[in-house]
Amino acid sequence: MSARAAIVAGALFAFVAVAAGAFGAHALRSRLAPDALAVWHTAAQYHGWHALSLLAAGLLLGQRPHARGAAWAAWSFAAGIVLFSGSLYALALTGVREFGAVTPFGGIAFLGGWGALAWAAWKSG
Repeated sequence: MSARAAIVAGALFAFVAVAAGAFGAHALRSRLAPDALAVWHTAAQYHGWHALSLLAAGLLLGQRPHARGAAWAAWSFAAGIVLFSGSLYALALTGVREFGAVTPFGGIAFLGGWGALAWAAWKSG
């Protein structure tokens, strides 16, 4: 992923995270059970943090365009947001527990992204 793509994706994911958090706090508060609302909150929280992480990976790529680890981190953070937060949003809205089976794959993508970002930062000096 290029620096520009990572920064744009991070900004868009952050925009959606804020909207999802507000939607959960206002529109879903009276419609979801407290446990489902807690799941939604977790999804929005991880979504927002990892959107910022994607921005960080993009900024590192902007300084070091050949830092492959930063590009891997960006892809991993994006995949993690879709898989982790996406599956939790779906679980909260539908109550279909099978969506929870996808969540750990998103968590693994987040962990891979953090590892790749640390490696890229280390290698960049």
